[in-house]
Amino acid sequence: MADQPTPPTPPRPGDPVPTGGLDPSQVFASPPQPPAQQGAQGAQGAQASGQQGGANPPPPPQDMGPPPPPVGVTATKEMGYDDEDLKILGQVGNYRFGSIATALNNDKVVVPAHTETKFDEQKFLTLLRGSISLTRDEKWRIIQAIPKLSQFQIDELQKILEEEKRKFSELSPKHLLQLQRLEQKHCEDWKDLQAVVVQQGARQEEQAQADAIRKQLGI
Repeated sequence: MADQPTPPTPPRPGDPVPTGGLDPSQVFASPPQPPAQQGAQGAQGAQASGQQGGANPPPPPQDMGPPPPPVGVTATKEMGYDDEDLKILGQVGNYRFGSIATALNNDKVVVPAHTETKFDEQKFLTLLRGSISLTRDEKWRIIQAIPKLSQFQIDELQKILEEEKRKFSELSPKHLLQLQRLEQKHCEDWKDLQAVVVQQGARQEEQAQADAIRKQLGI
């Protein structure tokens, strides 16, 4: 029985992208994992995700505690919070899931032309930058694959990202420290991605200028 051919390594930010967009099959190094589910199944899914080396494993599955109160509302045991909840809420201060990503922007991240689909590009990018389940490279590859995604695929991807945001927001305060660390890391990755895009644009401009000079000189 012949060995299966090794699939090509997915491109990384800054690599050239084929005209017409990246093939969607190259987006993920391994299949994406759904957000954490309640019970042992969610924990097993998180473990499997980490072993596969694709999306970052999500926090532990949601417990039965209430989600964090809004900023400015003092949590009490009468509201259903226990000592650990109250301790962590004191440590994280005004942090709630999504608050770090909200302070970022989508500047310099360009969505390729997509004549076959219609969606709010800025909303899509905002959901993408806030994801803590996708790596920096996967986010970049999703953007580069947009020209080849169908309307159904775009809509489904937005639903998945919105569901991820909702689920992590509903985790009890016990998970806030872990969420804060994960969100901080992914936000640094987003800023790094913005820097890579700027560098790539500068290189392309330099190449275009060099090509124009060679053309003028008849080289």
